[in-house]
Amino acid sequence: MDNNTPTRSSALAADPPSPAPHLPSSAPGRDALHNEVHARPSARIRLPALVIYVAVLNDGVTREAECEHLRQLPQQGHLTPEDMADNFLRLRFADHTVKWERHSEFSRYSIVQPLPERALLGASDPELLSALTLPPEWLSRIPGQTMVAVKLAMLHGDLTTPDATLAQARHWLGDHTLVASVMGNNGHSWALTDFALRDSGFERMLVIAPAGTTDTRAGRISQRLLELETYRLMALRGLPVAKALMPTLTTTEQELADITAQIEHGNGSDPELLNHLATLAARVEQATASHAYRFAATEAYHGIVGQRIAELRERAIPGTQTIGEFMNRRLSPAMATVSATARRLSTLSERITRATALLRTRVDIATETQNQLLLEKLTKGQELQLRLQSTVEGLSIAAISYYVVSLLLYLGKAAKAAGAPINPEMAAGAAIPLVLWAVWRTTQRIHQKLHTGH
Repeated sequence: MDNNTPTRSSALAADPPSPAPHLPSSAPGRDALHNEVHARPSARIRLPALVIYVAVLNDGVTREAECEHLRQLPQQGHLTPEDMADNFLRLRFADHTVKWERHSEFSRYSIVQPLPERALLGASDPELLSALTLPPEWLSRIPGQTMVAVKLAMLHGDLTTPDATLAQARHWLGDHTLVASVMGNNGHSWALTDFALRDSGFERMLVIAPAGTTDTRAGRISQRLLELETYRLMALRGLPVAKALMPTLTTTEQELADITAQIEHGNGSDPELLNHLATLAARVEQATASHAYRFAATEAYHGIVGQRIAELRERAIPGTQTIGEFMNRRLSPAMATVSATARRLSTLSERITRATALLRTRVDIATETQNQLLLEKLTKGQELQLRLQSTVEGLSIAAISYYVVSLLLYLGKAAKAAGAPINPEMAAGAAIPLVLWAVWRTTQRIHQKLHTGH
């Protein structure tokens, strides 16, 4: 641990590189993407050390509020949100280091300081918070809601006498049931914890390493263990959501089964069934929109937990569970519940969609049948109308011919009265065939014009 005057450092302290003379222009964001691998470097921790670690949910907490809290540290009144733009800040003091990291859902604060002599291996459940170099109220005023709080003690021990060292570690942790692992292929250190939340709100972890352990290795061990616990608890945030959603899913599945049965047996009103399906679909979509992110985040966090366990390359200490074994037994059922609920929600949405499509198909078939019947009725009506029209047309020809012949008869009578040698009745009778043909022919021409559009 560095013993420098208070300074601050960020992950990307170097100036951005100048354009390379032998390369095309850089893609947008290339430098930031390249330097992401250095974004959160591990601390260098000199043993024996005490790490006080707090992770808080930062929903509704701004970077400005976190900056204001860090400004309360000695000689840090000059900090600005711009100094925290990289979501990482390490403040070094004479006898301790404070590290701040901001993630999408939580922010982490780590205080690394020397472990007091009274808390070395051989002590019995030592009290640690009184040795904190920062004012206790500074921790309690961290903006956000506490999700993870760990007191990690890292100290030297003799790993060549495992039984004696394990007894000392058990005594140090308060004689609780231990979960312990030998870390590294060469067994470079031990990690022990009881995963018990104490009255102080903290849980304890203990790392025992032989003399000569480098500061960088100690920093990596600390980072892996603390991230493991952080992502374990963040992954578990999906479990209460899944449990709360189960009654709604059960009710919705039963209602969908009832609707499907009604569709199968042809019971119920189709509009009412469609309305009921629309209600179920809205309910499921609302649940999906509300909880899809949490389920996806749980899956991602669980994946990181698995990665961190693999990085420990742990082996068992006789008589104890390894950290990975404990995680698999306790975390896997919870993750399986969350995954099953997410799949159940997705499957239910698909089932509702299929049921809706099935019911709409039935409605479309019924509508098509009704339209066919209506079309047949219209066709019959048109045939009757055509017959009636033909009948009326024939009567119209007779009526028109009658009026024309009557006019000719009156015309013949007028001509006879005027002295013309004509018999009106004979003339009118002789003209009837010609008048009928002329009226019929005129009607045919009208029909042809209507049909041809000319």
